[in-house]
Amino acid sequence: MAETKKQPVKRAVKQTIKVSGKQKPAEEKNLAPQKLKLLFTVVNRKKAEFYADFLQSFEVNMQLTLAAKGTAGAEILNLLGISDSEKSVIISVIKEEKASKALSALDEKFRTIKNGKGIAYTVPMSGTIGVAIYRFLANISD
Repeated sequence: MAETKKQPVKRAVKQTIKVSGKQKPAEEKNLAPQKLKLLFTVVNRKKAEFYADFLQSFEVNMQLTLAAKGTAGAEILNLLGISDSEKSVIISVIKEEKASKALSALDEKFRTIKNGKGIAYTVPMSGTIGVAIYRFLANISD
């Protein structure tokens, strides 16, 4: 008789576990966080706003623009055909999956825009502090 009483209890416990342990459908699960990169873009200061706006089309949520000055001497500048050493460095946080498209698009802009030459490269971002900050940087919204 003791066995018959235990079986309904086990069945009730299993049902409780199933109800309380609901799982999200596969499409709602975020199995792994999206990796982020820092995209550094060095351009003429006069073109910095253009490139910062352009990079926003790649879901860049945060950018920092720094004023910089080139270090090449006058002889090198004349040899390369560069007249302006006033530069801007744009530091953008971008998803890893968008980085290669952004670099390709920047390369095209560097070649086709008058006085729009520059360099761009990415560095892996190893971590962030806090889920809210990560979600903002990765452009994840609920």
